Amino acid sequence: RCAPCLFPLFFRRQIKFWLRDSDGTLVDSERLCCQALCETFNHFGASLSMEEAVSHFEGGKLADILAATKQRLNVNVSIDRLEPVYRQKLDLLFEDQLQPMEGVFEVLDYLNENGVEYCVASNGPRDKIERCLELTGLLPFFKGKIFSAFDTNSWKPEPDLILYSAMNMGFKLEDCIYVDDTPKGLEAGVRAGVQTVHLTGLNNKHHTLDLKKISHLRELEEML
Repeated sequence: RCAPCLFPLFFRRQIKFWLRDSDGTLVDSERLCCQALCETFNHFGASLSMEEAVSHFEGGKLADILAATKQRLNVNVSIDRLEPVYRQKLDLLFEDQLQPMEGVFEVLDYLNENGVEYCVASNGPRDKIERCLELTGLLPFFKGKIFSAFDTNSWKPEPDLILYSAMNMGFKLEDCIYVDDTPKGLEAGVRAGVQTVHLTGLNNKHHTLDLKKISHLRELEEML
């Protein structure tokens, strides 16, 4: 994802385990990711509006997002130059504006009270994930339960990160529920063979997957 787009989520059906993607699910970051994308390409003289950035945002590996955007805008700037500018601009936006998703603390309290284990699985680097969680007050909930695509050298929509996270948490795939909000993240959940839930929002793009949809995190409590 553009940012480390924080996590997918798994829950265990018998009240044991939850794993999720953080950007757009735990923290309200996707708008800021798109804004940083606009500012990055504007910095190099290209014109990219917020509406255009949002309409093309599907999650995935940052290098792929930058490559697709520069091809679409016909920008002759290397990924090695684009990526550090993007990360710097995004970090400033996060420092100033990043907020937790509405209802996330209530859901985490519910999971803890009912013995449901959970973790985070993100396409982003670990230090970025931890920073996003720290800025929003969520880091204490996820100590020792953070998994990055950089651990597996495989990024969503590939299923490896989800499989790796479930294995390390000690749960069978059939005992998990995975929550994501982007087409590539949802595809990863399906390909991993995990019950996958689509959290709709900014990234409410059309996809052909037959998945349960929720519009608010607290709807997850009903699923348990």
